[in-house]
Amino acid sequence: MSEIAFGQVDEIIINALKEDLGHGDITTASVIIGAHRSSASLVAKSDMVLAGLLFADKTFALVDQSIKFKGLKKDGVRVKQGTVLVNIQGDTSSILRAERVALNILQRLSGIATLTERYVKALKGTGVKILDTRKTAPGLRIMDKYAVKAGGGHNHRFGLFDGVMIKDNHIMAAGGIAKAVRLARENIHHLVKIEVETSNIIEVKSALAAGADVIMLDNMSVSLMEKAVALIRGTAPVVLIEASGNITLDNVRLVADTGVDMISVGSLTHSAPAADISLGFR
Repeated sequence: MSEIAFGQVDEIIINALKEDLGHGDITTASVIIGAHRSSASLVAKSDMVLAGLLFADKTFALVDQSIKFKGLKKDGVRVKQGTVLVNIQGDTSSILRAERVALNILQRLSGIATLTERYVKALKGTGVKILDTRKTAPGLRIMDKYAVKAGGGHNHRFGLFDGVMIKDNHIMAAGGIAKAVRLARENIHHLVKIEVETSNIIEVKSALAAGADVIMLDNMSVSLMEKAVALIRGTAPVVLIEASGNITLDNVRLVADTGVDMISVGSLTHSAPAADISLGFR
């Protein structure tokens, strides 16, 4: 992860700590009197794909740099219920101040990684990539997308700034697919690819005629996707095809078998159940 990205992570964690601590941890301050040190462990309470250890480590360090955080597993690894993930040593009050924010991050990201792995496994042998979307928790996108990669998925564009995706509202505002693509070509540099969202065969034909680099098949039935893929492959074999909309674990393999290159799934980041991880003193 780049230095710039780490700076963003620090800001996210600091804001989360401010939200949780406010003017201070009054429970710990009233119960833990004087110097007191403890040893603790983070333990998986369910089977999961682990993600977010470096962010949890950063959380404890931002609270107290003297805390020793020893990860026993690595991000992206599947662990069983009962597995000790991390051993922690340090000032008791500091550990308690960092605990909830660190757990919130680990549980959310491990949940995303675990769900992502289920989709990736469902497509084993197809060569089709599972992608995330911009449907992430506000302010947590860098973490959410990190978790998708930990689960074996791939990142779509990070934000509005790093890729052209012409969607239905752009098409409506511009006056059609052809005009939207032409305007985009005129206003971006030659290294940027253009993706166009389509919902029917007529729109697919328009995107092909306009010279789109990537065509998204949005909210199409499997049978309609098959027709669209056949049309695109027969007309412009180098055009990439992405399927999106109403993709679930129950139908993702059927979608992959239509011949698309990528499948984007918003639920990876907006609906993944949090993993169950606890911190206990020992």
